[in-house]
Amino acid sequence: MRRRELLATGTAVTAAAIAGCLGDDDSADGYGPEQDSVPEERSIDTDAYELLEVGDVDVPLAPLEDVAYWYERREARFADTRGSDQHEDLRITGSALSSAPDGVSNDPVEDWSTDDRIVTYCVCPHALAGQRAASLIDAGYENVYAFDEGLEAWVAQGYPVEGERATQSLTSYQIRGRSDPAYAGEYVHARTVDADQSEVSTVEDDGSYELTVHFTGLEADSLLEIEAPDYTRELTLEEATDGVVTA
Repeated sequence: MRRRELLATGTAVTAAAIAGCLGDDDSADGYGPEQDSVPEERSIDTDAYELLEVGDVDVPLAPLEDVAYWYERREARFADTRGSDQHEDLRITGSALSSAPDGVSNDPVEDWSTDDRIVTYCVCPHALAGQRAASLIDAGYENVYAFDEGLEAWVAQGYPVEGERATQSLTSYQIRGRSDPAYAGEYVHARTVDADQSEVSTVEDDGSYELTVHFTGLEADSLLEIEAPDYTRELTLEEATDGVVTA
């Protein structure tokens, strides 16, 4: 199996939610709704999955094909690792909020068995998902996977989603910046100032970083906070996506 370090290098793509495939199950047990028909049982070699190195923890990356199979057979619980506003706007039907890196207050995952299969997901495609999966593995959960391709791929394939903006497109914004190369491998966060939405990436060896953010309800003058290891900037969306962000 191959190993990858935690990087978020998605491209700016808009994936429309498929009309007629929207779920209405508002439960928070992490399981999708009962299906009229389910895929036939098959074996999955999870030992062959790529591993994402998050600190000292190796997180297995589960591909879309297997994630959808578990979902349709209700053989995995799904944890949304983004912010609460992003979760309310658009989420995998039935998934529970458990924000990266360490969950939320009264986190529903705390009531799940450590033996349960858990799939963490985000949009970036697996930066936040990798962080939350690593913290769960470190806490003793034994069957945790980060969704490799992420929510954007799920939406593009027409799998069930729900939320206040579930019929809207999943729009991407590209933020590029530069930090000191001495901070290579450390995290960079982009957050909305007036809402609970966030994305994360890491500093490359040359000091550059790239964030593909999928925030909803933004205007050109919406304020974002860009937190690099060596500086924090508050910028409008227009400023953050125009040129290279520096100290």
